[in-house]
Amino acid sequence: MSVPGEAVSQGLERLLPTYARADLTVVRGEGCRVWDAEGREYLDFGGGIAVVSLGHCHPAPLAAAQAQLERLWHASNLYRTEPAERLASQLSDRFGGAQAFFCNSGAEAVEAALKYARKATGKAGVVALEGGFHGRTLGALSATGQPAKRAPFEPLVPDVRFVQPNDVDALRAAVDGEVGLILLEPILGEGGVIPLAADFVAAAAAELDPLLCLDEVQTGVGRTGTFFAFEQLDVRPDLVTLAKGLANGLPIGALLVADDVAGAFAPGDHGSTFGGNAVSCAAASAVLDAIDEELLGDVRMQGAALTDSLAVLPRVLSVRGRGLLLGIEIDGAAAEVVDTAREQGLLVLTAGENVVRLAPPLTVAADEVEEALAILGRILC
Repeated sequence: MSVPGEAVSQGLERLLPTYARADLTVVRGEGCRVWDAEGREYLDFGGGIAVVSLGHCHPAPLAAAQAQLERLWHASNLYRTEPAERLASQLSDRFGGAQAFFCNSGAEAVEAALKYARKATGKAGVVALEGGFHGRTLGALSATGQPAKRAPFEPLVPDVRFVQPNDVDALRAAVDGEVGLILLEPILGEGGVIPLAADFVAAAAAELDPLLCLDEVQTGVGRTGTFFAFEQLDVRPDLVTLAKGLANGLPIGALLVADDVAGAFAPGDHGSTFGGNAVSCAAASAVLDAIDEELLGDVRMQGAALTDSLAVLPRVLSVRGRGLLLGIEIDGAAAEVVDTAREQGLLVLTAGENVVRLAPPLTVAADEVEEALAILGRILC
């Protein structure tokens, strides 16, 4: 018979090797900090890959989730639940009129968008971006513009055309009578933290037949200094996908469908057993309540402070992004910076071979920004 310690020590080899995990076991988190199994403290500027929007164990979503756990965990979508309807209403208000479909992840939200566009337009073609990332399920992977991720699983969903980010002429050339969806990240996250230009997104929005879906899985919920990143691009998309930071770490995804293109889905067209889970929706409602103009102003301010200080470091070639989603293009390998930073007590991410990505909680304080800058300053000097 095994003992608990033995089970934990053998646990890693019992997981499918789908992640290149660092030798770090995170056991506790609070605010912008986490602790490992040996009790060492780390400043978390990865935020669970832009997921822990309000910081680890933030009291508002924590209290909302605990209260909901004591009332109801799951009821299935055969019935109405108050948390799902409350969250849908809040998101509609933020968007300016939309219906919501809830699921469990960003990839699932993208899958819902792909199906919705095909049903609404009767057209199977999709235009997406080289370097874009939309998830690893079959449809989402088919629209992910990173050949190395797609190649082992081909053939994928057909009729997806890829264009270079911010190439308006290429975008227009790719759209023909078979295209029903244009799928864009306002800032390519995994693809190097590359912001889309306003004129490029405007050109996508101007296409009359395809629906425009902005994948805000990484950029949404305040990450860029506005609730939706598209608010800074002067467009209003037909569809929006959300996930990551929506419930501060509890699993949830959402597809928002603008009121003026609603009506394509009917009962039975799509579903998710755990979509709209009462506990996740209750936590997400608390997150939305907490993201006010004061917090969004702080996101913009701390993002600007990071950008200005990082841009002058000797090994930094450029800093791009918005708010608290930043990519540091460096002279060297990003993975080496990530490893060295972790050794010095700072968790950061990569976004390509030579781009270090920062996505700390939106609640990061000025002294925590200074602490992170001190560590990065030593590494990138």
